[in-house]
Amino acid sequence: MKYAPVTERLASLGGAKWGVHFRARALAAQGRDIIELTIGEPDVLPPQQLVDDAVTALRAGRTGYSNGRGEAGLLAALSARYSQRRGQIIGADQFLCLPGTQTVLYLVLSALAAAGDEVLVGDPMYATYEGVIQASGATMVPVPLHAEHGFRMQAADVEARITAQSRVLFLNTPHNPTGAVLTRKDLAELGEVARAHDLWILSDEVYEDLVFPGISFASPMELPELAERVIAAASISKSHAAPGFRSGWCVGPAEFINRALPLAETMLFGNQPFLADATAAAILHPSPVATGMAQRFQVRAVVLAGLLDGVAGLKVHRPDAGMFALLDIRAMGMGGEAFALALLEAEGVATMPGESFGAGLAGWLRISLTRPDAEIAEAGRRIARFATQRG
Repeated sequence: MKYAPVTERLASLGGAKWGVHFRARALAAQGRDIIELTIGEPDVLPPQQLVDDAVTALRAGRTGYSNGRGEAGLLAALSARYSQRRGQIIGADQFLCLPGTQTVLYLVLSALAAAGDEVLVGDPMYATYEGVIQASGATMVPVPLHAEHGFRMQAADVEARITAQSRVLFLNTPHNPTGAVLTRKDLAELGEVARAHDLWILSDEVYEDLVFPGISFASPMELPELAERVIAAASISKSHAAPGFRSGWCVGPAEFINRALPLAETMLFGNQPFLADATAAAILHPSPVATGMAQRFQVRAVVLAGLLDGVAGLKVHRPDAGMFALLDIRAMGMGGEAFALALLEAEGVATMPGESFGAGLAGWLRISLTRPDAEIAEAGRRIARFATQRG
């Protein structure tokens, strides 16, 4: 039987990247003492008010069909939120609501790129980015993110990789897996490149509310000269510790929204009204859980650095936002996957190999900071013991 080419393009981009995670779950099921530091699951429950609002909407019968654009109440709430945060009027006609950021990214890239086009994206990158780019038929062009620049994308590195086929510059700020936050200066310089080559800018900003104390967040949407070419994506998955709610959106020029609407209607024709109601109520006020998460994750990264920096040549890259720290293991002379698997078997600590996030993280590990303080400290001690024995 014959299959569409998309199945070939995505064949190696699914669960294979999560092999260490699945092995850790299997060992835990066998009774092994496993500290799981692989995925970015928030370390608190969603705010009770968010849950209560969803239940109230369910009981009120908000379970019918929606529309492809989004419920009116949520669109109005998004308009108010973004107008206040970005310092400009952003209308309700500039949003599309979809189930989670992942769906948003698939929609946006399908609307902007096709076979023969190129999408420039930072390397390292979140594990699903290659898939959503290749699903559109476009070619992914990795732009190296260097540790010496704090893993912040540099305009010169983008410029060096632009061709006549370049169509989209795909940003992620705050960044997963590195925790880097692009500055306003970074964005202005990247924006100049995008304008010079008539590129769209897609900005995944799902971690905006998890910026650490002392760090400022900026969006390319805040730069007036980029208004016609920026589309941002976000959701309540991280900000409200509600990944299972699958409630996300994109914001961009009204013309883009109108052009993408038929595609959204073809994919889903509306998400759940009861979740839209709960999301609308939640985003009109600061998240009651985001600040605490950001503070805890920052402290845990510092704890890991104190336990691991300098041990057998290891070094922790401390993030500026998000749920993860990076561990540089290159001095050990092992690749990330080999180190992660050996660490799991020997010490029961599950981490993600850097290679799962692109060639730029070969010889690194991504470590989730979402486990309790005591588990993070114990994991650090186990990693130090393992590295010392191997060093």
